[in-house]
Formats: sequence, C-alpha cells, structure tokens
Amino acid sequence: MGSPARARASEEAAGTLADRVYRSLADRLMAGRAAPGDKLSLRAVADTLGVSMMPVRAAVSRLTAEGALEVLPKRAVTVPLMRADQFRDITRVRIEIEGAAAAMACHGADRSDLATIAERERTFRAISRERAPDLARAVAANQELHFAVYRAAKSPELLAIIERLWLRVGPILNFDLRGSPERIKMGDAVKCHQALLSALRAGDPEVARAAIAGDIRSAAEFILSSGRLASGIEGGHPTPPEAVGGAREPRRTPQGARHRP
Repeated sequence: MGSPARARASEEAAGTLADRVYRSLADRLMAGRAAPGDKLSLRAVADTLGVSMMPVRAAVSRLTAEGALEVLPKRAVTVPLMRADQFRDITRVRIEIEGAAAAMACHGADRSDLATIAERERTFRAISRERAPDLARAVAANQELHFAVYRAAKSPELLAIIERLWLRVGPILNFDLRGSPERIKMGDAVKCHQALLSALRAGDPEVARAAIAGDIRSAAEFILSSGRLASGIEGGHPTPPEAVGGAREPRRTPQGARHRP
C-alpha cells in the first residue's frame, strides 16, 4: 500500500496533467481550430499530448460543464452548435465585457503591448489582402489580435471571463471569417481593428470600446444572416435581429487626445 504522501503526489500530478490538457483544448476552441459539429477523439488528444486517458477525460468533463463541448450517446464528444438565441445573448455580453477590456487597455497598455497589438493588426490585414486569403489563418490571427488587447487591460479576472466566452464563441466564428472568402475582403474587420489600434495609441477608451463593439456586431450579424446556427427562441418569443447589440460606429480620435507611439 502506498503512503499518503505518495498518493497526494499522484493526485497532484494527475491534476497538473488535466490542467495541461484543458489548456490545450481550450486554446484550440478559442482560436477557432475546431468548428461546430467537429468530433473530438480522446485517444488522439491523449497520444498528441503524451498523456493517459484519465486527464483527457477530466479536461473534457470540465469543458462540457462550461458548455464548450458536448458528450453525445456512445460517449462521442463534439463541438456543439449554438442556437441563434444563445448566440445573440452571448454577443450582447461580449459587446459589454470585451468593450470594457478594450477601454481598460487604453490605460493599461505599455509600449510592448502596443507593439504586439500593432503586429497582430498588420498580420490580419496582410491576410485579408491576399488574392486567396488563408481563412484558417485569418480566424487564428483575429483571435490573437483580440487577446493581445484584452491582456493589455492588465486584469486577470476580466481576461478569465472573456476566455470563458470565447470557449463557446471561438468555434462559431468559423462561420464568419471562414464562411466566405469575400467576407474577409469586405474589410469590415480590418477597419474596426485599425480604429481600435488608433484608439489604444491615443488613449481613447470610448473609441476603443466602440471599435471592439463594431467588430463583434458586424461578425454576429453576418453569422446570423448565414442561417447556419440552430433555430431557437428566447423567453418563448423570437429574439429580434436588432437585439444583437447597438454598437456605435468608431468615431475619429479627437484632436488633442493623448497619443502614444
């Protein structure tokens, strides 16, 4: 029989492995590397990460409880398809929460943060201008840009909330940027990203908030219009399209506003 100390060490090791698997799967979902309806092979995850099935099952159970994965009959694990009313609701929440993070980043971002955000913005813009844009790269680049901004808010609690939202919405964003090559070429996301970067450099929280809200709202409207979400009602009544969110168009940075390089 093993000692209590050895048993505790074994439990801690299992917990650490489960956390590592969770982080790997969470990053995959938030970056849009899995789309609604995709099936997840637990054995493939275990083999890729070099772990046993136990920490994989623990991580999947955690993600299922958070609504990011779904366990179907016969233990099949899949990325769930969100209902339209759920998507509208999460979009309204994202506009408020992520808008707040963008506003906070105007005061929290340092030179290194701004350089990283600018690099992410350039990467996304370059992809959008390609003759045949790599849509998978565009989805990942969009996520990297957004999270560079949210990390610059310097609020671990707020970042954790946003990550929970993106666990569910990351796969859905495939219906936006990967929905059509013409969608990324329209330039809506590029314009919002450029307005966001300008606002961060100028230290203008209201413009930053509006830029993020405009980006989220534009993507949500396209996804809802595509008809690829499951039908659903909210509170027994259809949710009107305008309930997605009333984000203002980003305004120009006023003259005299603080500007940072």
